[in-house]
Amino acid sequence: MVLSAAAATGHLRAAEALVSAFEANGVSARHIEVLRYTNPIFRKIYSDLYVELMTHGPDLLGWLYKTFDRPWQFQKRRLALDRLNTGPLVKLIREENPSLALCTHFLPAEILLYLRKKKILDIPIGVVVTDFDAHALWLLQNVDWYFVACEETRVYLAALGIPIETIFVTGIPIDPIFAMEKTKKETRILLGLDPNKTTLLVSAGGFGVGPVESLVRAIHEVQYPVQIAVICGRNRRLEDHLKSLSGTRHPMKVIGFTDQMDSWMAAADLLIGKAGGLTSSEALARGLVLVIVNPIPGQEERNSDHFLEEGVGIRCNNLPALAYKIDSLLADNERFLKMQQAVKRLARPHAAFDIVSRVLSSKG
Repeated sequence: MVLSAAAATGHLRAAEALVSAFEANGVSARHIEVLRYTNPIFRKIYSDLYVELMTHGPDLLGWLYKTFDRPWQFQKRRLALDRLNTGPLVKLIREENPSLALCTHFLPAEILLYLRKKKILDIPIGVVVTDFDAHALWLLQNVDWYFVACEETRVYLAALGIPIETIFVTGIPIDPIFAMEKTKKETRILLGLDPNKTTLLVSAGGFGVGPVESLVRAIHEVQYPVQIAVICGRNRRLEDHLKSLSGTRHPMKVIGFTDQMDSWMAAADLLIGKAGGLTSSEALARGLVLVIVNPIPGQEERNSDHFLEEGVGIRCNNLPALAYKIDSLLADNERFLKMQQAVKRLARPHAAFDIVSRVLSSKG
């Protein structure tokens, strides 16, 4: 059983990637989105609040992130709240009695560990951290496996008391399709793009929120000859609006929700947008240099710090300077090549398979 929570699309995509990796190994696996098995009010607050804050209150979101990032505090109160609201989930887990469980969100991990402590369940439990940094909410006792994105996070968790032999640096699990080779020029032709033109991919995230129109207009100020692809996610209003834009400098394709994200990334040279753990990991697997624009305070800022430190991205905090920063990067071939090489070093396209291989070997 692979359990996630729809607090953000990344948790869901990570879980689906793990299910695909299990099935590729001939093992039956089921993805459970746990908020479907909670009471309606709890579900709405949990799933909608993050998107609302991300859109209209990012500074408050950052404040909450920092306030609750206190290792080993708030756990008893949080568990009590979760137990009050997850009765149907507990019933489902007891009925299905899986042979092992991996969690791409801390909420189901808390419930599973509680059930095991009460001897209601007796299975190994793994936690898959879906950002490059580990917030205190991910800290749990007696987890069999922790899977993290980088060595720094492993060291950090060990310093906080997690047994280091249970922490594995695998990267964040992404769909196995991102590990498949795709030729850039051929992919561009298949997508209706110019095969020889530098391609900028704009990702608005799964929910298509944020000041995307302003971002797109800023990109059209780039002097370097480029073409632009914009992924709007599930935001149809944004998609229709961007398709109606006039007076733009560069060729642009506007795409709504798509199941071909791997192809759009394979066709691109730069990913422009936020610094979510899943989307960034997918982009790195496809060899893209990151252009991080106004990362959301909290986990995206921390992800951004890792990417800048590793030399795989640039950051722009002021949209009027975005075109200048992109032009400067594209004009410096040596710098761009070094960043592409750093991307290859940091990428973990096989993370899902590595995680599945570890848990299956541990199961014997």
